Amino acid sequence: MNIKLGDLKPTRDFVYVKDTANGFIKISETDNTIGEEINIATNSEISIGDLSDTLIELINPDAAILQEEERIRPKKSEVRRLYGSNQKLKKLTNWKQEYSLKEGLEETIEWFRDEENLKRYKPETYNV
Repeated sequence: MNIKLGDLKPTRDFVYVKDTANGFIKISETDNTIGEEINIATNSEISIGDLSDTLIELINPDAAILQEEERIRPKKSEVRRLYGSNQKLKKLTNWKQEYSLKEGLEETIEWFRDEENLKRYKPETYNV
């Protein structure tokens, strides 16, 4: 099995959805956050290539990445690095990250392996 990707070098700061939801709850629980711009982030980043390798390790070690030129975004349209700081969030609330990237991926993979959940998942529908 080949996984078709474009540029493997951009990095992202991924936050597991439960940590994100908890961040919003913590922000809403205090007046200290009113009028503030606050990141819910992990203070870490991973390249798309390394993330792909981790997913392959967790799901199908026989899979391979196939980098395709046509999947590489046009010049000046790719964000090379998205790295967030959670310092303000931690300073203004008692939020803390509960899930590592790997733990979040493992929980997500388990969700998809449940046939009842998979019936609700609609990959053909594009949601904005």
